[in-house]
Amino acid sequence: MPSDDTRLAPEIARRLKRSADGLIPAIAQQYDTKEVLMLGWMDDEALRRTLTTGRCTYWSRSRREYWVKGDTSGHYQHVKSVALDCDADTVLVQVDQIGAACHTGARTCFDEDVLPLA
Repeated sequence: MPSDDTRLAPEIARRLKRSADGLIPAIAQQYDTKEVLMLGWMDDEALRRTLTTGRCTYWSRSRREYWVKGDTSGHYQHVKSVALDCDADTVLVQVDQIGAACHTGARTCFDEDVLPLA
């Protein structure tokens, strides 16, 4: 069993409402402009790493492994704050985004395909 310093703090872990696969959505937002950059997924370990390293760590559902934003792309997310929503089923990570947030090379994952309103 991992030691206490390598696990998510129990007072945080017991509050989280995870999906059936143990994940919570993590919204990355530029801290100063409030621009929504991307959505990733975290489990307890990814959240612990994010909180302790100051770099966003996500769980890749397709590759089934952890990834730290920027380690391969150079497009880093430096964590400014992390907050739980009112239901404790989503985290908002305010970051200082260096480079593109989207894997397509766009600044944000949400500016390419804006749907029309009725």
